This record gives sequence, C-alpha cells and structure tokens, in this order.
Amino acid sequence: MAVLRMILTILFIIDCIVLTVIVLMQEGKDQGLGSLSGISETYWGKNKGRSMEGTLVRITTIVAVAYIVLSIILNLNF
Repeated sequence: MAVLRMILTILFIIDCIVLTVIVLMQEGKDQGLGSLSGISETYWGKNKGRSMEGTLVRITTIVAVAYIVLSIILNLNF
C-alpha cells in the first residue's frame, strides 16, 4: 500500500503543477468596454469552444476534477 500511496502522491504533485500552469496560461475573463457594444458576439466570441482558450478551459476542468479525486483518495486511510 505504501507504493500505491507514493504513486498517487507523485500524480497529485504533477496534477498541481499542471493545473497551476494551465490556469496561468488562460486569458482574463474581463471584457472591458467591448462588452458594451456587443463585440463579444463576433466570430471569435461564438466559436470560443474551438479556439485555444476553449481547449484550455476544457483541460482545466479535467485536471481540476482529477485534483479533487486524487485529494479525496489520498485523504482516505487505507
């Protein structure tokens, strides 16, 4: 069991680093004055899920869920 706990701890540390890097790579969510005139409804605003930003948001969600699952597993007493 000690080997499994060590492997999970290493995965948890890697997950923490990856989550930090991905969050720092994302752009800010503030729209500024562009949101007043509807500029966010352009082609890039509508297709944000296919862009790099959309991909980063999707990866952030997956890594955050892995972080939560690993933290729960590591807190169990086995």
